[in-house]
This record gives sequence, C-alpha cells and structure tokens, in this order.
Amino acid sequence: MEGLLMSTLEHLHAVLRMHQIGIVNLARPDRLLRMAANNGRLGPQAALIMKAAAEHPDAPALTDEHGTLTYRELDAQSNALAHALKSFGLPDRSVVGVLARDHRGLILAISATARATLRLALMNTGLAKQQLAEVVAREKVRVLLHDDEFADLASAVDIPRYLTWGSVPGTTTIEELGAGRPRTPLPLPDRPGGFIILTSGTTGLPKGAPRTKVSPLASALIADRIPFPRQGAAVFASPLFHSTGFGSWTVGLSLANHAILLRRFDAEAILRAIAEHRAQMLVAVPTMLTRILALGPDVIGKYDTSSLRSVFVAGSALAPDLTKRFHEQFGEVVYNVYGSTEVAVATVAQPAEARRAPGTVGKPPVTVHVALFDAAGKRITAPDTVGRVFVRTGIPFEGYTDGQQKQIIDGYMSTGDQGHFDAEGLLFIDGRDDDMVISGGENVYPVEVENLLAAREDILEAAVIGVPDADFGARLRAFVVPADGATLDAAEIKEYVKGSLARYKVPRDVVFLPELPRNPTGKLLRRDLPAD
Repeated sequence: MEGLLMSTLEHLHAVLRMHQIGIVNLARPDRLLRMAANNGRLGPQAALIMKAAAEHPDAPALTDEHGTLTYRELDAQSNALAHALKSFGLPDRSVVGVLARDHRGLILAISATARATLRLALMNTGLAKQQLAEVVAREKVRVLLHDDEFADLASAVDIPRYLTWGSVPGTTTIEELGAGRPRTPLPLPDRPGGFIILTSGTTGLPKGAPRTKVSPLASALIADRIPFPRQGAAVFASPLFHSTGFGSWTVGLSLANHAILLRRFDAEAILRAIAEHRAQMLVAVPTMLTRILALGPDVIGKYDTSSLRSVFVAGSALAPDLTKRFHEQFGEVVYNVYGSTEVAVATVAQPAEARRAPGTVGKPPVTVHVALFDAAGKRITAPDTVGRVFVRTGIPFEGYTDGQQKQIIDGYMSTGDQGHFDAEGLLFIDGRDDDMVISGGENVYPVEVENLLAAREDILEAAVIGVPDADFGARLRAFVVPADGATLDAAEIKEYVKGSLARYKVPRDVVFLPELPRNPTGKLLRRDLPAD
C-alpha cells in the first residue's frame, strides 16, 4: 500500500512538472484527454505531431536541406505516406525498417508508420552488410526505407525498398508513394505499433530494444532537469536513430519546437545553424563538443550563439575538462545525461553540479531511482563506495526482441556500469563492469573484432581493448600475433575489419606482438596490454 502511494505521488509530481515545463496544460483538460487517447493508440511521436498541428499549425516543425515544413504540412504528409504504407496490405504491427540520416524523410517514416499501425525499426547507419541482413532477419523487417547513399548496403536484403532521400534509378521515393494519397487521418488503431531502437548487446550484434507503449510521463523524465525550449529551436547533431536524439526530439514535439536537422556532422555548420535559427538547444555527443572547440576562437567568434541555453549531451563519457572548456567558450550550458536505450535517462548533471563536482553525471530526474549493488546483490548505501549501477524508471524496459533481459534486483535494472555516489548524492561513473568499449557514443564489444581477426589464416590470435581518445572518449586498439611466416600490414587489417563490421568497430591502432599476455590458465590479461 505504501509503495502504491509513493508511486501515485511520483506520477502526480511528474504531471505537475510537465505542466510547469509546458508539455501539458492542466487548464485545458480536453486537450490533455485527447492527447492521452492518441498517445495510447498511436504512440507519442505521431500523437504529438497531430497535437502540434492542431494547436500550432503554422509553426515550423523541422528544417533540413530541402527547407522548412510546418506542423500542418508535416501532419498532412505523414497522413499521405501512412495511406500509402497501409495500401501494402501488411498485417498490423509488421516491422518496417528505416536506414536514414536526420532529415524530413526519417521524420515522415517515424510518423507515418505509427499512423499505419506498423512497427518501425530505427537502423544504425554504421551497420555493415552482414549486420544489416542479420538484424532485418531477426526483427522480421518486411519493408526497408533508406537514403540513396545506403542503396548498396540495402541491397544486402531481399525485401521491398523505398527511398527516404535522394534518387536511385528504379527505386520509388516516399514522396512518390504519398503523391495523390488522402491527407486525412487513418482510423485510430486499438493499440500502437511501437518502435525498435537498436543497441549493442553482449554478443556485439546490435540488439533490438522495443517500445510498444510509452508513458506520457517519459517527457517529464527527460525534461525534468534540462531546460527545453518552448516553441523554440533545437539543433540536432546527435542522430535520431539513437535514443539520445530520438528522445530529445520527441520531447521537443510536445513543446512544438522547431527541429534543425543536419544530415552530416560538421562543427561549423552547427554553429551556423544555431546562429541562423537563434537555437536555444543543441543535442550532441561529447566528441562533437570537442570538434566544435577545435574550430578555435576565430571561427567560433564568427557566429552569434548567445541564444544557446542548453546542450543536451549523452552517448559516452564526458570528460570534466571538456565541460569546463565548453563552458568557458559558450557559458554554462552543458547538461550531461547518463542513461541508455534500456533505462532512458538515469541521471542528469546540471552545469552547477558539474562545476561543483567535476566528472559527476548528476542526479535522477522525476520518477527515476538509482541504486548501487555489490557483487552479491546487496545494496550499497555508503558514499564513495563503488558498486554496480542499477536504475528503476517510470518507463520500464520491455526486454530485447531476442528474448533476453538485463539483470534486475528489487525492480532496479543493471546498466552494466560501476559507479559511486558522493556525500551529496551525486553519481559518478567509474567504468564498465565488463569489457565493453564506448567510442564516440557507440558501444563496441571487443570479442566480435577479435573473432573476426582470429579467423584469418595469417593471424594466430588477436586482442582488442579501448584506449583513451581526446575526440571519441575511447578508440579501439588491436593487438595481433602473426601466424608463422606471415607478413601483415596494419592498414590492410583495418580495411579488412571495415569490410565486415560497422565503421566504429574498426581499430584505429594495430600493434603486432610475438604473443599475448596470459595467466597460467591461459586467460588473456587485458590489463597488461599497453594502452599508450
């Protein structure tokens, strides 16, 4: 009974925060009920676009290289594409994959599939052909939507394919699909199709993390400790197929924000976009902040970025020095988000917390609780004591599409990290509790690269570790033992990995050794491999 009361109070607090932020208006219960009903039957993204189109039809929804779409235009084009997708005759909740960079085609795919009661799988644009084929088969993808630059990659799967951007001879675009279709809504389904975001698992092949029903409270969870614009502009440098970009864009929809979408990362283009659109928010990963600062004061000074109020940073560890240098240049705007696809936002370090306790990832937002457990599963409460990080959230993880699940203790789910709290309750992450390497916001499991290398006849054995990198947080270093009589070339080995795995899994360094360090039982001693 006490637990139910606490949960109810938390939910009420979350609703109040949503009202304070501007996500909902408690003075308009009619709009609130309509939004809740649409969310429960369509999912949040399509429902929020419909809401913004009804309340702010002429407000800009997005800007990309093709120009600007208002919410009215985005809503109408979503309906047209949804009618086209529905005409395929796929059973409800069939999976449609999308392999696209950030632009209107991706947004339309997200919105239209929901309206057509289809489940959308957001594919990582860094996948290799074999990986794409395996993910498509595992997730039972029936149709693939993709940009023209991924046409060769998409040829790895024998399913219907349509273009979200550009042109390829003989391939229909989504604009052509939607042409002449009704721009009126389809009937609401009884329940949403949902979506799947890919995340790296312990096998190295990206796992599918589905979200069928997303609580309206998810917006409060993400926005509680981060100042989002309200009918303002946000520049998205972090890709929307990642949970960082996807979640922050979704919250922006609830506030009728203007999303500035960039198909490729370019540090100066980000500054130009902030200045041109008077953007109040930037969504990025830490390595992007490094690249922006590397432009130097002369280039940075060409652009008026005084409108910037918050930089939503997530995806990999954020070095304290990087935060400090960014604040010196742009003011105290960095909000360091710690979380994952599975738990969403676990904690947020606000600028004042980062100044007071450099390196912290902050405190949990509303409806989220973080706990530390030791190896025996006993909860750790003493400050400055390292333990395994577990999270309980108001938007619980549904489990991977392959049936696997994260470890759960007392309702808290493992993040796979080691961390500690200080005396003020600020969380610090001390490292992974396994061998996972996070490079530029991407999770890499070394054994996948090791197995690929060891399969070659001219390589006796191989080991891969993560080493510190100023731009990416960490980079991969491969240690290779050549087979007898073999002559190996480091550049050729990197090209070999690039041909089979995603580009972020390609080692930046290749070191040749006569043997790998092992203990008496033959176990590889990774700590004895040189990291510098």
